[in-house]
Amino acid sequence: MSRNQQETHLNRARASLRQAISWYGNFRKPGHLSSNPQLAGLVKPELESLTSTLNKLDNNVICIAAFGLVSRGKSAVINALFGQKVLQTGPLHGVTQYPRSIRWQPGGKVQVELIDTPGLDEIAGEVRAQMARDIAHQADLILFVVSGDITRTEYKALSELRQAQKPLILVFNKIDLYPDTDQADIYNNLQQLGAVILQEKPLQPDEIVMVAAEPTPLEVRVEYPDGTVNYEWETPPPQIEQLKETILKILNREGRSLLALNALVQAKTAEESIASKSVDLREAQAEDLIWRFARYKALAVGLNPIAFLDVVGGTLTDLALIRALAKLYGLPMTGYQAGKILKTILFSSGGLLLSELASSFMLGLGKSATAIASGENPMHLTAFAGTAITQGGIAGYGAYVVGKAAQLYLEKGCSWGQLGVSTVITEILSEVDSNTILYRLQQELSNKKRNI
Repeated sequence: MSRNQQETHLNRARASLRQAISWYGNFRKPGHLSSNPQLAGLVKPELESLTSTLNKLDNNVICIAAFGLVSRGKSAVINALFGQKVLQTGPLHGVTQYPRSIRWQPGGKVQVELIDTPGLDEIAGEVRAQMARDIAHQADLILFVVSGDITRTEYKALSELRQAQKPLILVFNKIDLYPDTDQADIYNNLQQLGAVILQEKPLQPDEIVMVAAEPTPLEVRVEYPDGTVNYEWETPPPQIEQLKETILKILNREGRSLLALNALVQAKTAEESIASKSVDLREAQAEDLIWRFARYKALAVGLNPIAFLDVVGGTLTDLALIRALAKLYGLPMTGYQAGKILKTILFSSGGLLLSELASSFMLGLGKSATAIASGENPMHLTAFAGTAITQGGIAGYGAYVVGKAAQLYLEKGCSWGQLGVSTVITEILSEVDSNTILYRLQQELSNKKRNI
């Protein structure tokens, strides 16, 4: 992707986050319609997350997190990339007790935060493992470090990490311990295993790299000028250049787009959490609101003698209900956006609401004909009343169903609109080239949607 295209993705992500922060900041403004002190306290972590994510975008810092089981050399890989031994390494399990990060400037203006994590299989270390999983959601790029054929535990951990939906590089470390033929066999096995995990084609060159971050010392023969011979241990330099080049290639080719996409994914998670808390807190108010609109719709449709106006009035009531719910939850909603949600609800109801709408319209025609012919005839007036009650009941039930369905959509937060996070995520993924690591992510998301 071109640099201009990446900058566009970054700017769109910034605008989306600023819009979300502005919207949800209303929870803290006294006197605002959607302000609620209790809710403001509940969503404080999510609002702080949105703000910190925007700051990360503004500072153009890309986070790369290293994961893997204990003793696979995660810390050594980060040290080798950084060029200095700043993180503790050793032969004992669990040297890394908590996440640590260092800033790395590999070249040019690129700023990278390298994050080291505890082993995912620590004994009695579930808290640390959960901490590592949380970091996966913050990372823009994941390095999964192995040191040979993948074990069952690594397979499970790698599959779980893929759920974070982040680009991932499989790092085959400690290759100095294997002969060339074994290296090639293991590399091929990792490629094929990656295809099984991803349910796609084998891993591409950018997605699997062989390194020796902290090579094993070798005993060398040293012969001095006086003829004496001694044997000393010498540590070869790290074999890390291929991984460094791969990371730089990815960052130059799509780094800003990676940063933008990850920020939007984090923002979407935060928005969904805010919306869910708002919906839970205002459940009783929302239920009363839905029933109120159901009664309004039932009366309006039932008493109106003109069939066409029945449909128009009922539709307008449903749109007003969706906007009223959004207003209750403190979520922005235009008439156009409410219309899109209503259309989605109608067509995702399996034809139920559409058939009820058609039935109501047919009853409306019959009611109109009865109203015209009734005059002062009591029989006709009775028929009109019966039809009106039936039609009103159908309309009221339809409004209730629309209201409950709208709640489910509103729980997902402000993902709609021109700058909604879902909209911008879709835009970015639709523009990625097939030779990028983001393209793999796009394919995975598409497959996931199809499976759902």
